Amino acid sequence: MSHADEERKTSEQNYLVGAMMLSQPEYEGSGRRIIKLRPLWAYQWGRFRISTSRSAAAMNFASDPQGPGASALLIDGKRVRFGAALRLDSGRNSGSSTRLNGLPDIERTLRGRVFVGYRLNDHWDISANVSQDLLGRKGGAVGSFDIGYHQRLSPTTQWSAGAGVSVANRQNMQTYFGVTPAQAVASNLPTYMPASGVRGAYVGTGFITALTPRWILFGNLGASRLLGDAAKSPLTMDTGSVSAGFGLAYRCCKW
Repeated sequence: MSHADEERKTSEQNYLVGAMMLSQPEYEGSGRRIIKLRPLWAYQWGRFRISTSRSAAAMNFASDPQGPGASALLIDGKRVRFGAALRLDSGRNSGSSTRLNGLPDIERTLRGRVFVGYRLNDHWDISANVSQDLLGRKGGAVGSFDIGYHQRLSPTTQWSAGAGVSVANRQNMQTYFGVTPAQAVASNLPTYMPASGVRGAYVGTGFITALTPRWILFGNLGASRLLGDAAKSPLTMDTGSVSAGFGLAYRCCKW
């Protein structure tokens, strides 16, 4: 049996609890950084999973297209994985940055997502997903296409790397990067009405190492760049950004 097949074997129920220190921009396009501690947790029962952002990747060593939120694998084959998910989108607080003063908050909403992953071989995977704001709170639709590589460096350590590109419809671009005439008056920013299209590109690398059969240490480093109309927005202070995270978690009962 290959490593890929071994990684896919799960007990009926698995869970993970931990925490991660993150360094990232205040908001997408911000020139300022913040550091915060984020709790992580995930629970998996067969094909069903509920998890916080960034915790899904620590659930297993294989590439994982499910992402955060409440998800279900509808197809779980040796090469193809397909499913659907729901996730809370926290939106954006205009008080989080002085650059956003005068702009309205972006409301919290519920997103529906469909995803598909394809295993090219034991090391390479490709995946794609699209999500839509289900509550009509101007979140619009976003999608992404990713390619990933993962390699075991030892029986207890996995290294991975990946790259991807994201796209968005006009509603999403306007909400996150646009400035309406009324908002321009309130914020002293120029009016800006972006179109749909490519939103950004990103690359990243990370590792997971098992300190014990249950405790794991993990970290990641990523770089992203806003493209197209998102990069030209008056809200965008820096088109390129770097994020990093480092965490510790307890997981059971897989592995």
